[in-house]
Amino acid sequence: MVILKSKTEIEEMRKAGRIVAAFHQAIASMIRPGVTTLDIESFAVRFLKENDAKAYTIGYNGYPFATCASVNDVIAHGFPSREPLKEGDIVTIDIVAEADGWIGDSAWCYAVGEVSEDARNLMRVTKECLDLGIEKAVVGNRIGDVMHAVQTHAERNGFSVVRDLLGHAVGREMHEEPNYPHVGHPGKGFRLKEGMVLTIEPMLNAGKAMMTIDEDGWTARTADGSLSAQYEHTIAITADGPIILTAQ
Repeated sequence: MVILKSKTEIEEMRKAGRIVAAFHQAIASMIRPGVTTLDIESFAVRFLKENDAKAYTIGYNGYPFATCASVNDVIAHGFPSREPLKEGDIVTIDIVAEADGWIGDSAWCYAVGEVSEDARNLMRVTKECLDLGIEKAVVGNRIGDVMHAVQTHAERNGFSVVRDLLGHAVGREMHEEPNYPHVGHPGKGFRLKEGMVLTIEPMLNAGKAMMTIDEDGWTARTADGSLSAQYEHTIAITADGPIILTAQ
């Protein structure tokens, strides 16, 4: 069942979105060679507590952390670790905050020091895919219109789009209906309606789209060992266009 949010409820969701956005702004200056993703995890736990928010993912289906930390060939759901980040790494940090009973969800990819031109290009195109998808997220369009924009821009630039991990609606729960891949055809899929709150979260691989899951049951990696990047916003569909609830 698709749960449409009222204008009042969308306004209430802004708090969780602002907290998630502020977290990403705060860690941008933290991420450098020598820092561990467990350092970022510890900061996240403190940051959420100080901002009257909860780490939604701790305990979610057994997931043990407040953040996902996905380095280099990890697509998503990577466990924070004690291994220091290295010059040239890229890392996606994903966080889900609950504030006043509402969810904010956003992932951002960061360069660790100076990265290769190929890595920088992957990051740039992935962020552009996010922006192009949001532009298409207007009342009356279909989800296929949104994801066609994502897919075509990614593939035009030589990257593949992960199919096996999905975007989703957001509200009182992190995962609400509907769910959808980040590929599509114009005019296909469900129609966007005022009051929907959705994630747009393209995951692009430098190689092929296929992925594997580590023995921990969570960590998703590129099957060919290529780099992967992700950017994600939570957006509300309104009569005046999409509102980015997690805007930085």
